Amino acid sequence: MLFRFAGFELDPGRSELRRPGGEAIKLRPKTFAILALFAASPGRVLSKQELMGAVWPNVHVGDDSLFQCIREIRAALDDGDRAIVKLVSGRGYLFDTEVSTEALGTPQPVPPADVVIAPAAVPATSRRPFGLSGPAAFAAVAVLGAAFGLAIAAPMFGPGLFTSRPPAIAVMPITGAEADTVPTAAAVTIRLADGLAKIENIRVVRPEAGSDSLQAASTRPAQADFTVSGELRKAGPTWELRARLTRTATQEVVWSTPVSVEIGEADSGLQESRLAAGLGDLLARRLNELVQARPPASADGAAKGVVEQATAQINQTSKERFAAALTMLEKALGDYPDNADIQVALAAQQLRGIQMVWYSPADAAAVEKNAKAMLERALRTRPNSIPVLQAYCRFLNATNEFVESLVACARTLAFDPWDGMALYHMGLSQLPLGRFEDALTTFKQADRFDTPPVSRWTWLLGAGVSYLMMGRDEEALPWLERSIAITPASGRSLILLAAAYQRLGRTDEAHAALTQGLKLRPGSTVSNVGIPTKNVSAAYMEARGRIEQALIEAGLPEQ
Repeated sequence: MLFRFAGFELDPGRSELRRPGGEAIKLRPKTFAILALFAASPGRVLSKQELMGAVWPNVHVGDDSLFQCIREIRAALDDGDRAIVKLVSGRGYLFDTEVSTEALGTPQPVPPADVVIAPAAVPATSRRPFGLSGPAAFAAVAVLGAAFGLAIAAPMFGPGLFTSRPPAIAVMPITGAEADTVPTAAAVTIRLADGLAKIENIRVVRPEAGSDSLQAASTRPAQADFTVSGELRKAGPTWELRARLTRTATQEVVWSTPVSVEIGEADSGLQESRLAAGLGDLLARRLNELVQARPPASADGAAKGVVEQATAQINQTSKERFAAALTMLEKALGDYPDNADIQVALAAQQLRGIQMVWYSPADAAAVEKNAKAMLERALRTRPNSIPVLQAYCRFLNATNEFVESLVACARTLAFDPWDGMALYHMGLSQLPLGRFEDALTTFKQADRFDTPPVSRWTWLLGAGVSYLMMGRDEEALPWLERSIAITPASGRSLILLAAAYQRLGRTDEAHAALTQGLKLRPGSTVSNVGIPTKNVSAAYMEARGRIEQALIEAGLPEQ
């Protein structure tokens, strides 16, 4: 059965959502399944419990898993104003659009005994799929979801994903070194376990309540493959968490890490969030490496060495160093054409060259196309790899493919829910789409996780820009000022601060910030401080115009 709505086509048989022009949009399996449920039940409010029970049967997941799927659906449908997928407060979600169906003649899944499929005479446009209504319609759709779930997963997540059991992780209670650290340690344990449970290709086994021994996890019917344990203590103004990952069968410690979080003036909830995220982010990446199919050790080691050398060159802005790194990576790719790490590093290098205008306009277009093709090859090789997904998320954002970037960033978060840089790029994609409130929420979530802390200034800046776009200049100031305090050498940040000061009538401070910003970014004008206008929304252009006017008034040249 083919579903058509709002110009889109949903084809369960081919596991595709297609744009009006026929272009396929990539969605995660769970997101696709929820969209299929919506398409089969237009005009009916589906409760969170119904949706979660159909898509995650017999599995306990938090509300965040559903919310993430809803965000991905809205991004894919360009539903920034939430006119299609509507939240009905206290009841659930409503798919508020006309849906037409077309029987394609493909084999249908066998329905359960209590579901009676209506005769073939299905109206061309219907709010009741297959002639069913109410619970029967929802049950039929759930059967469809189960039938095409594997078909969805296979092309997106590669061969062999379901041929072996996903590894099971037991999260042991984190112990507190002193009595006053025990409540925080318990809260961090819960946050860590809840976050790990969101990761798609692992299972989480939680020990029995009140137990702090490894035996509690290993004697459960579903034995854990790995256990996570740790100790928390206070060291002056800092929390220090030491954690380790142990292979349960052999008791071999396969990974360990320290995590430090400043206590400062942060409330206890923020401290707990950052401790759990600091550990969870590193742990998710290590687990991701453990479950990925890797190339032969010789190829992997050689590629790693080349990538490390090239990355050191990438971090420099010299055109000569850029050329040297490019040559190094191109040669390595010739030696190892299927190595995803080299493909990602070369694509990042090429993107850097485009951004630094080191290619001619004609060459830049070809290089961008090549870089995207390389990343997509890397995704086919390692579709669940966090570094590959993160690179694709970042690339799509940098090339103004904002809707696609949102989907790629959300897929990154499906394997590392604490990835601050994926959240940052998601927020950057939401801004030009005019989804300012969503962007602000995303940047603030990145700030609550603070991973990696070295990138903290970016999401602080993002939150400040979100407030600016909404005209809430007073609220923008502390975020912009905190960002600049961390990284004072960013001219763009100071120019944006000048716009906030100008609109608040603090003209002397606006002039001072703009003067400092122009020293760091000489040649800046109104026309070159913003992002390119390709694929941006009318709401973004309107908000940007107001900021540009403030900068002109503060003294920034127009051209």
